[in-house]
Amino acid sequence: MAACIDPAPAEMLTAARRTPMDTVGLLRWVFASLLEAHGRQRWWPAETRFEVMVGAILTQNTAWTNVEKALAQLAARTTLTPQALLSLPEVELAALLRPVGYFNVKAARLRAFCTALLAAGGEAALAAEATDALRRRLLGMHGVGPETADDILLYAFARPVFVVDAYTRRLFGRLGVLGGGEDYEAIRARFERALGADAALFNEYHALIVRHAKDLCRARRPLCADCVLRSGCPSAD
Repeated sequence: MAACIDPAPAEMLTAARRTPMDTVGLLRWVFASLLEAHGRQRWWPAETRFEVMVGAILTQNTAWTNVEKALAQLAARTTLTPQALLSLPEVELAALLRPVGYFNVKAARLRAFCTALLAAGGEAALAAEATDALRRRLLGMHGVGPETADDILLYAFARPVFVVDAYTRRLFGRLGVLGGGEDYEAIRARFERALGADAALFNEYHALIVRHAKDLCRARRPLCADCVLRSGCPSAD
């Protein structure tokens, strides 16, 4: 069934800058509009929880198509488990990760993550931790920043955390919701307060933002004429 789109997005955008309740309406209008335009994305593309975690580390500063190539090379060489990856010499692991760029750095980060994961008791032990404690643990691991930690929390452990990435900043900056100077935690907290603790919603919303920003709200030459958010976007050409 098609989503119901609010007929007055411009007024909603203006009001959203003033009150939290109007921000709720705005964010839900954006979600409904993107869902109608693009359909469900069914993220994260992975076979196992551990594959999600590996992908979250590898996707830093690279396109997902490159991650897919690296994951395919890893899967062809060995099983995707922390023990198996640690058994590979680091130079060989780095060679398998070459498609993602910064492959020596990412090999070291991936090995550090696998070591920390096993030291913590494995996936089951992490899954038993409360969300805030698990987030702190992830952020304490070498090479894991807020976005990577939240990717893992949301997509591997189905925790209700809103992932903020460059696409989120671009889209909501152009909509006038973000000013550009907000830090990661401030944006995450704002979206989570407005939308409530809903992991399924956050999952689909982030995936839709990525899809829309890649296809239409591009960094250069955005396709504003084809954008479902055009009527409420002060940046539209």
